[in-house]
Amino acid sequence: MPKKPFNWRLWTKMIVGGGAICVGGPAFTYWVMPTDEELFKKYNPELQKKSLERRDERQQEFDDFVTRLKQASKSDKPIWVVQAEHIKQAQDKHKEEQSRMQKEIEARREEMRREAGLQQQPSSPPNCR
Repeated sequence: MPKKPFNWRLWTKMIVGGGAICVGGPAFTYWVMPTDEELFKKYNPELQKKSLERRDERQQEFDDFVTRLKQASKSDKPIWVVQAEHIKQAQDKHKEEQSRMQKEIEARREEMRREAGLQQQPSSPPNCR
């Protein structure tokens, strides 16, 4: 049985087409995608003002996030475990802060009651029959 000849035309079209897709697709996407400045110019003036006001705050949040990631990467534990621990610590700290604030509010109320000469309210409501 005779050997089929090599189809140069087919392989040339395949290589050119594949190269056009592999190189041309990302190049077209890069060419079509607007820059950050172009997007910012399309905002209405109120959104531009808000964006400019919060820019420093968002940049600081991002910097803090990157710093935490760098610290987490130095640990022997996986990053997601360290991040989960950090979130839990932040939640615990927030709960403690709320508890402390609630105690301060109660102490102020009690002080105001004493200054006004009122009796201390019972902690539990009386049983109604």
